[in-house]
Formats: sequence, C-alpha cells, structure tokens
Amino acid sequence: MSIFEPDEGTLVVLPSLSLPQDELRRITGPLCYEERLLFLLLTLRKPKVEVVYLTSTPVDSAVVDYYLGFLDDPDEARTRLQMISLDDPDTHPLTEALLRRPDAIARIRAALGGHREGDATAGDGGNGGNGGNGGNGRAAWMVPFVVSEYEERLAGILSLPVYGPATSLAHLGSKSGGRTIGDEAGVPLVRGFGDLRSLIEVEHAARAMGPTSKLMVKLNNSYSGLGNAIVTKDDRPLVSCPTSFSASGENWTTFAEKVAERGAVIEEFIEDRPLYSPSALARITPGGVYDVVATHEQILGGPNGDVYQGCTFPARQEYRAELGAHAERIARILAGRGVVGLFGIDFFAVKTDGGYRTLMCEINLRIGGTTHPFGAAVLTTGASYDPGTGTLVHAGRPKYYVATDNCAAPALRGRTPGEVVKLVHDEGLGFDRERRTGNVLHMLGGIPKYGKLGFTSIGDSAEEAAELHRRTLATLRQTA
Repeated sequence: MSIFEPDEGTLVVLPSLSLPQDELRRITGPLCYEERLLFLLLTLRKPKVEVVYLTSTPVDSAVVDYYLGFLDDPDEARTRLQMISLDDPDTHPLTEALLRRPDAIARIRAALGGHREGDATAGDGGNGGNGGNGGNGRAAWMVPFVVSEYEERLAGILSLPVYGPATSLAHLGSKSGGRTIGDEAGVPLVRGFGDLRSLIEVEHAARAMGPTSKLMVKLNNSYSGLGNAIVTKDDRPLVSCPTSFSASGENWTTFAEKVAERGAVIEEFIEDRPLYSPSALARITPGGVYDVVATHEQILGGPNGDVYQGCTFPARQEYRAELGAHAERIARILAGRGVVGLFGIDFFAVKTDGGYRTLMCEINLRIGGTTHPFGAAVLTTGASYDPGTGTLVHAGRPKYYVATDNCAAPALRGRTPGEVVKLVHDEGLGFDRERRTGNVLHMLGGIPKYGKLGFTSIGDSAEEAAELHRRTLATLRQTA
C-alpha cells in the first residue's frame, strides 16, 4: 500500500494537527496546514481510487478545482471525491473535534458506502492489516498526518486500518527513542544523552558532555524545531547561561515544565562549517516492507536556524548514498518493531578531510514537511524514485524540486486562492503538463487572511528548479 500511488480503494485523509498545542499556537495560520495533504487528490487519476478529505473549515472550491485540474478528467474525478468539513475554526485538533461530532462521523460512514454491523471499539481499526472495507467491499484506509489516541479512537469507531504507527510505538519517534533506534541500527549519532526527565538530569548530562561551547536541549515530542533551546555553556548552571529558545516567549521556567512532562535530550551543538541538514523520507508498508523514497536538503530558519522552512530535492550528491543507506538501516529496525507508514529522519552532514560524515539527529515518526513536496512531484510528473542515483526519473529524465511552506507575501493578503492561482498561471509559473515541470501550490487557504502559501517548484535540473522557485517568490512578494 503506497499513499503516493494507490491502485484502488478509499483514502480517508485526516490532516489533523494532533500535536503539542502550545507549539501549534506559535504558527501563523495553523489550520492552513490541514491543506498540505491535498496533493492526495491527485491519486484520483486512478479510476478505482476514492478520496474522503476531512478538514476543520471548508476548503475553498477554487482550491479543490486547482488540484483536480491536474487530472485528465476533473469532472469524473470529482464524483469520487468527498470533502467533509466540521465548519469549526477552533484550534483544537480536528480529530478531537470529530469525536464529539456524531453527525460528522455519520457523514464519513455514508461516504464510505455504509458501515459493517456493530461499532468497533477503540483500537479495533488497528494499524496496518489489509485494509477495511467500510461496508462497500472496497479497501479503505485512514491516512492521518500524525497518529494520536484520537486518531486510533476514530479508526476504531469507523473500523478502518491506519496508515501510520500505533501510539504504542510513538516513543520510537521521540527524540530519545530516535537515539535508541539509531544506536541499534549502528548509525552515527550526534553526541549526547537521551531520556532526561528533569532539569537536574539535563544539568548532570551537560556536565558529562565535557568541554563544549554550545549545547542543544530538545523536548522529546516537538516539531519544526520549536521545542529546542541552544545554550552557550560556561561554568554556571544552564539556567544562568545565555540561552536562545526557538519558540518565542519560551523561558527556562516554562521549558523545565515541558521537560518534566515530555522528557528531553541534550546534544552537542555542531558549529562546524559548512554544515548541512539533510533528511530522508522512508515508508513501511502494512506487510513490513520498507524502503527509502527520497532524500532532501532541509531549508531552516528561525532565531536559531533550526526551524523547518522548506526543502530541496535531492540531498547533495557527496553524501546522498550514505544518507540513504543509514535511513534504510533505521527503517529496517522500525519495521521489525511493527511500525507502519511514512516517516522522516533528520541528519547533519559535516565536512571532513575525506569528504562528508552524516550524523543522525532525530526521527519524525509521522508525515512531515518533505512529504507533500515529494507527493506533489511524484503525482504530477509520474516520476519514480531511483535508489541507485537518489533521483526522481521520468522517461529517462531526472526531476528536481525546491519547496517552501513559508512564502509570506503581505501584498497577497485579502486576495482569493483563485486569484493567486490565475496570477501564477498568467506569469508563466504554473505547471506545464507536457514538460512535467513548473509549480504545484499548496496551503492556498492561508492567502486571504495571512498572505501566506507554499509551493513546490519542479524542474529538469537543480538549476531550473531553483530559478523557477526564485522567480515565483519574487513575483508573489512583489504583487501589488
């Protein structure tokens, strides 16, 4: 089962941000991120695929039209698509809200063509398996952004298997769990300690690190770098040392509470230059088959340069093969533990006299920031990943891309998604279906209120993709 290229069945897409809500509130327009998985509408190009897409608030019809416009027969594809919204703009996770809405659950069941006799209890939906049928004899899957207790409860109610790791395995994707898996896989790690449960334990670990000028403390469960603190170490306790928190408004008092609640790791802050931040995207099927589907260079920003902003594909050639090999070893361990679904693995690449050395820093056991650019590129170009070269290839020609989630263009505030789609097309920046190059836009729902969107720029060379991306950013930011 591949969510990028399903042959048949129903994908119930649940882009709920069931993540730490204190960090989520620091993101501009968090509900817009529910649109990042709209690339899955492109799976409707297969005539036996159906999609049920769930959101907190309605998706602008122009946005749906935009994605269906990539298909040969948009009108026919629309008959196999159901968009279900709670029409609820509150910032609580979508799935949590769904569980309080029997009317919405009834609509999902109707979209699946009925329901088997008797409600399943929480957990009966399971993770993996061979697919539920929702009562219509067709395979059906829940595809969540992240799996929490809410997603598992909903899957149980709907008797749907989940394309994602069970919550009982969630610790494997924590910062501490990632270090354990990396060590078991024999992959080089950033020097540090995990499983820290108090500020006192963090202090003791910092002393055990020995001579080093900077340390990074990371909360076990956080995302986009928002749970990080960088400490410039001296002889004083850490709380008295100069500290830069990646999340605005954070301080040692609030951070210590989160360490006690979630746990943390402490690692050496790598100051080598040049320093790169590549990542690998891998998947494990319900049958336990694992593979690496892509490598990327992460584009980072924020006050500490550790907050995810976007990516380029593929990772640098100097260490691409090593990156893929390390990721495959990690995927093998996770598959043996019963993990299912997509996940990302973040690394550092450090220059040495003999080339580059890659060090694993964390595992994100969920759909991540590189998933939707990869999915958009695969589904629009028809390219396949070649593990030998680490590139996407269609008809013998490689494909490259640059993607961002954070195109902030104040001039676009108040515009509609349809107007921006037309602008990109009129400027010659849209997607060329014949050449299979151009832009694929996402998070268009953030335009009217925030002037914010994302896009993936696809080219036949790294230079073409980068130039298209640069021109698109300039055009959007300079729009009057």
